[in-house]
Amino acid sequence: MVISLPNESTTTRSHSVKSYANIAQILDVPNLIQSQLGSYDWFKSEGLEEVLKEVSPIVDYTAKKYELHFLNHEFREPKYSPEECKEREITFSRPLYVTTRLQMKETGEIKQQDIFMGDIPMMTDNGTFIINGAERVVVSQLVRSPGVYFVYEKNLVTNRNLCFAKLIPSRGAWLEFETSSKDILSVKVDRKRKVSATSFLRALGIASDDEIMGLFTDVDLDENHKYIKTTLDKDPVPEARELNFRSDDLMAVWQWLKPDQEYDVVLGPKKIAYSQVEFYRRLRPGEPPTLENAGTLIQTLFFDGRRYDLGKVGGINLIEDWLLRKTQKREF
Repeated sequence: MVISLPNESTTTRSHSVKSYANIAQILDVPNLIQSQLGSYDWFKSEGLEEVLKEVSPIVDYTAKKYELHFLNHEFREPKYSPEECKEREITFSRPLYVTTRLQMKETGEIKQQDIFMGDIPMMTDNGTFIINGAERVVVSQLVRSPGVYFVYEKNLVTNRNLCFAKLIPSRGAWLEFETSSKDILSVKVDRKRKVSATSFLRALGIASDDEIMGLFTDVDLDENHKYIKTTLDKDPVPEARELNFRSDDLMAVWQWLKPDQEYDVVLGPKKIAYSQVEFYRRLRPGEPPTLENAGTLIQTLFFDGRRYDLGKVGGINLIEDWLLRKTQKREF
């Protein structure tokens, strides 16, 4: 959001301003625009550097021919001063150059050069921007921080509290967990179709029922409402002999999700593969639900740091909220 500032000449007063305050000024007024200046300085130095690191290197679609690395960046001198930009009715900005290195894997040749990325508007010493000759300010807005958020709603039919949770990352797909009046846990990915929570966990590599239940032994304590057991019963996986997958594909899935464990058919690679295909079928109805497509989707959504990042704030909020709720007992 931007707000135009009045022209400086119209606000200048030649006479002194009389104060009618009853209380004497004790503390000096702090620099109220320091947060704006400091925030933009961080963006110009560390913020842009973090963004460049996230996307570097860029590789070709085969990942065998070219690699483009972003090394560092610099802002060069502006063409006009802020006053000249006002007179010319142009934007006060500085050119951004990024030092890049192109590596050709087939020949081993390396080329390095500075590339012009664009003109970036600059903040003046007053904490303002000059856009097309007009002086404007940025108004800070509150946004929901990354992390986990819990909500309790009373079911009018059963008169029970049902729990809903949102896991909001700094970048990537939102996860929404829900409990139903029938004690079934489900999850939505980016507000799309529901998937049972146990099927979702299997798709991420937690194959056996015992392993899933072991994750919740210290929280699923209500004898009258066993959420994990009920969800597992409502979401059965066909017997292994009924599932047909290529052994090479199963091995690839196992090595991707459990690289530190020895391949073991008993631990359920077929269950993982089946759950991944069902997960893909739910999120991509109408597209061929192959194991390869399913694995690519899951890896893109949750295991690619460029597309999914809980962020530093989100990680801290998640850990603190989880530890707090582990010490509390709440009946649903």
